[in-house]
Amino acid sequence: MASTPYGRQDINEHDAEAVCAALRSDYLTQGPIVPEFERALSSVCGSNHAVAVNSATSALHLACLALGVGPGDLVWTSPISFVASANCALYCGATVDFVDIDPRTYNLSVSALEEKLQLAQSAGRLPKLLIAVHMCGQACDMRDIFTLSQKYGFKVIEDASHAIGGRYLGSPIGDCRYSDVTIFSFHPVKIITTGEGGAALTNDLDLAKTMVRLRSHGVTREPSEMQGDTIAQPWYYQQIELGFNYRMTELQAALGLSQMNRLESFVDRRHTLADYYDSLLVDLPAWTPWRNPDCFSSFHLYVLRIPLENNGPDRNIVYWRLRRASITANLHYIPIYRHPFYARKGYRPEEFPESESYFAEAITLPLYPGLTHEEQARVVQEMRLNEPQTKNEVTSL
Repeated sequence: MASTPYGRQDINEHDAEAVCAALRSDYLTQGPIVPEFERALSSVCGSNHAVAVNSATSALHLACLALGVGPGDLVWTSPISFVASANCALYCGATVDFVDIDPRTYNLSVSALEEKLQLAQSAGRLPKLLIAVHMCGQACDMRDIFTLSQKYGFKVIEDASHAIGGRYLGSPIGDCRYSDVTIFSFHPVKIITTGEGGAALTNDLDLAKTMVRLRSHGVTREPSEMQGDTIAQPWYYQQIELGFNYRMTELQAALGLSQMNRLESFVDRRHTLADYYDSLLVDLPAWTPWRNPDCFSSFHLYVLRIPLENNGPDRNIVYWRLRRASITANLHYIPIYRHPFYARKGYRPEEFPESESYFAEAITLPLYPGLTHEEQARVVQEMRLNEPQTKNEVTSL
């Protein structure tokens, strides 16, 4: 029986030809295709600038640094995300805290954020930065978050690793209308892929210049950025700050540029598949994804909630049923504060009741452009089976 993964890249002949053409060119890294890919990202998303890098984690790190995050600063984010959304702040020496999620969108809750901000203001411990994670490809309530950022004086990064191709209030996610920087991921299971890769989009020229510098060792060849008496020679350069080797290669950019041509069709296909899941699951005791009318999700993930109080099997039983049938269901995500590294810092799960409830009930079903309706029907059929029927049987699978 063929296995069904939860996600899979979609590579066609045009993608392969684009990578081969880059491979045969004069440049394998730091050539003309990376800036072309950056221009394509900015054009599609409506931002002024895009900085392509070797991963979304790198992009998050650079964005934090460019926004001045450092030791003594406080960064808040969602606990329901991959650990990179929090790690990037620790890389800068900052402290991380979490804001509980909304029970319908699984994004950071604006009401919980406002309440936490009021308490933090009284304690003199307001965050310098908020990283708002667009879970599953559906945007956070960015307009309300932006309003709070103006009132309480914090910067905003949109971690839109799931969300390229989505829209918020009719505009593309990535236009940075309500944030300082937006981050995308191009990992193979994401909406489009560069193999590994990411990008940081912004409307602020100074932020863009800083991130460009930091992605390449903190080195500049721009005379206007140099210090002291500069030498007007094409070979002259200066390292003016401590940076990193976070550059994207020409091969990655070529693949990404080719994939951008199918971005809209990829997202449309994901919506078709999500609609079909909705129809197949309509009579099951489970919650299908809620769609915020202010948003058009890119549907990176299809997360199902199986309430603990339902009369059927719980999430763990369903998970093992699918795994036994070679269907790779998954969980996105274990709350960040539950990982041993973060648990040692003293976070208390009871402070995040909605995240805890989500963690007990959520399961990610397979969703990717190449998935067929027949495969979806098999996923749901396996979920309906009567074996195993008890939680004790899970341990024997």
